[in-house]
This record gives sequence, structure tokens and C-alpha cells, in this order.
Amino acid sequence: MKDKKANFKRLPLLEAIILGFLVVAPLFLSDFYTVILTRMLILCLLAISFELCWGYSGIMTFGQGLFFGMAGYAVALLANKVGFVQIWGVIPIGIFVGTIVSFLLAWLLLLGKKAPEIIFVALGTLTFSYAAERLVSGWYYVGGGNGLSIFEFLSFGSYEIEPGVLFYYIAGIALLVSYLLSRYLVRSQLGLVLAAMRQDEKRLLFLGYRVRGFKALVFTFAGAVAGLGGALYAHHEGFIGPNNMGIGISTMAVLYTLFGGVGSLIGPLIGVFALETISFTLSGVDAFKSFWPVILGAILLVVVTFKPDGLTGFIVSRRERIGTFGRIDKKEKNGRKETKD
Repeated sequence: MKDKKANFKRLPLLEAIILGFLVVAPLFLSDFYTVILTRMLILCLLAISFELCWGYSGIMTFGQGLFFGMAGYAVALLANKVGFVQIWGVIPIGIFVGTIVSFLLAWLLLLGKKAPEIIFVALGTLTFSYAAERLVSGWYYVGGGNGLSIFEFLSFGSYEIEPGVLFYYIAGIALLVSYLLSRYLVRSQLGLVLAAMRQDEKRLLFLGYRVRGFKALVFTFAGAVAGLGGALYAHHEGFIGPNNMGIGISTMAVLYTLFGGVGSLIGPLIGVFALETISFTLSGVDAFKSFWPVILGAILLVVVTFKPDGLTGFIVSRRERIGTFGRIDKKEKNGRKETKD
């Protein structure tokens, strides 16, 4: 019985439960809450992009908001200046912008002659994110500090896609495809390399692996996922502004992942749903309106301090989240010895 229980995988079950809930959610929610949940689905793309970098590859980045916001500005400019709002073009443009910007940043920060330190990449992405936020804040062509509004709905041909159930399922499909591609990536042979980079990069270099090339690859893919999220976000909200590409939203991507749990793609999703739900609930209570961010910060501190594995750690073991190629804990090692005896 113990062996069967130990071999029982909780992660796929958790994924199936969340998927099932998201599929039927619009059937039980009002239009208002469907729009709120759609926004959460889009933010999940941002959170996944950070998890791919930090949770799986050991790349600490504060630039995910940059890719998210650049893609949002690109599709907003096309909508305002050209009137192009076709979904078959908006989504590829968002992915393309996120890919190009993240590749350029990877080329500058990750592909130098010397292997970059974690702090160098973190501060480098933070600097570029802050610089981009300041740039668009003072650039009249892109709306300056007021940002850009999109006055036309996303369309497919002559059919308009308003925020609601249809937009919800479009965002859900985009998230599902991104999740499955990311899951395949981290569970493949490349995932083994990413795990090795996170755990012992020097040993991997000694074995002859081009670590910086792998880092640039996953960093660029993560940028594409964030770009997809930014394009959908701009059209769903009908607005994109400097705050959607700066340090603030990049930090939120970090908090989503830490709160939900590092080391699994489902963790950041849980972090988004949990934090956004708490924020929405507290901000709507009159007694908490003036200081609800303080309460949210206290909750974050408690979870991160006393449960470093995040909310996912209450359900899924570290061994299952990291993978069968992860490090073996002492308890598990002793358990294996007892089983053999």
C-alpha cells in the first residue's frame, strides 16, 4: 500500500482538476466574473514565462513585463494607426515581438564571452524594463504616461470578439497550448539540461554543454509566451500603458510564481488565481480599501517564509515537481534503503 501511495502522481490530477474547472467556469459565472477570470488566464501566460526562466533554468529575470508590454504596445499601435485588429494577425505579431525583443536581450546579457552571473542578468533585465517604461512614459507618439487605448474590438473577419465568454475560451486555448508546449519542453531531454543548469552549471560546462546557448533558447521561448499574453491583454483590457511593461508587472510575475510554487508550471497558475482573487476581494471591501495592499503583502510574506514551496507544496511533493532527475532528499534516500532491506 505504501509503495502504491508513493507512486501516485498528484500533479497530473491537480492539472486535470484545474483544467476541468476552467472549461466549465463560464457556465456558472456572470459576464463580469468571466471577464475577470479571462484577465487571470492572460496573466498566467506572463507567470509561466517567468517560471520557465527561473523555476526550470535558474535565470533570474525582471524583464518579462518588458516582453509583455512591448507586444501589447505593438498591437495597440497597429489598432490605432492602421486599424488592424484581426485575431489571426494580432496573436502572431504578439509572439513575434516577444520573441525578437527577448532574443535581443538574451544576445546582450547571456551570449557574451563570459558566463553571466545571476545578479548581472537580474539587474540587466531590470534596467531594460525600467528604461522601456520611462521611454514610453515620455513618448507622445505612444500616448506618453496616459498609455494607448484600443477603441475597436478584436475581430475575426467581420465578426467582433468582445470581452466575454468567447474571448475567455480564446485566452484559455492560448494558455493551454502554451502550457502543453512548455510542459513538453521541460519534460524532454532539453528539460534535463535545464535542470542541470539550475542545479550545477559549472559541472555542465565541464561536460562540454553550451550552457549560454540553452539559456538564450529558453529565455527567447519564454519571451514569446509573454508576448502572446501582452497582445491578448491589450485587446482584452482595451488599453496598454507604461505600468504594463515596467518593473511593477515584472515583479508581479515573480510573486505569482513564488506564491504558487516554483518548480512546476501549475504553480504560477495557482499563484495568479490566488493573488488576483485575494486582491480583488480585499479591494472591494470598504474596511480594507485604504490598506489592502499591506494585507496582501503580509500574506505573501507568511507564505514565502513558512512555505517556500508555495501553495503547490501543500499538495505536490518537491520530488514530483522537480522531476525524477532531481536531487534525492535524505528522507527519501533512507526510505529506499529500508525498502531494499
